[in-house]
Amino acid sequence: MIRYALICDNAHDFESWFSTSASFEEQAGRGLVTCPFCGSPKVERAIMAPNVARTDRERAAPAETGPDAATTEAPAAPAPVALMGEKEIAFREMLVALHKHVAENAENVGKRFAEEAIKIHHGESDGRAIYGEATPDDAKMLQEEGVAFMPLPRLPGTGN
Repeated sequence: MIRYALICDNAHDFESWFSTSASFEEQAGRGLVTCPFCGSPKVERAIMAPNVARTDRERAAPAETGPDAATTEAPAAPAPVALMGEKEIAFREMLVALHKHVAENAENVGKRFAEEAIKIHHGESDGRAIYGEATPDDAKMLQEEGVAFMPLPRLPGTGN
């Protein structure tokens, strides 16, 4: 049996058990897996950490109790590992495609982005697609000037 953390298109989290991964896919494909909160049949597996038992360690003997027993702390549980589902993988692929499109169709003006955007906005420079870097103060100034711009999300693996 496999326990899946599930989420519906209305962002309700719940869990359910399936005999196999294929069983979940088949049932979800036929609309048989529904959200217990809203009844939506649009259900996907949510990100969850695997629960795998370790077999390479000997089992610890039960701790003694009483005033003479040594005080020992239980080992800390390992940190959970984030797994990516289909939506997260697709989102990363879209970000990569977006960066590629911008690089191929716009001029990288680097740290001169705010200066160049203002010049284009006021007609002092040729109108063209540009991208680059801007500080939060630059972004605020551009917004106050009425310059249309949009932050470009970072590529996965290039920073937080």
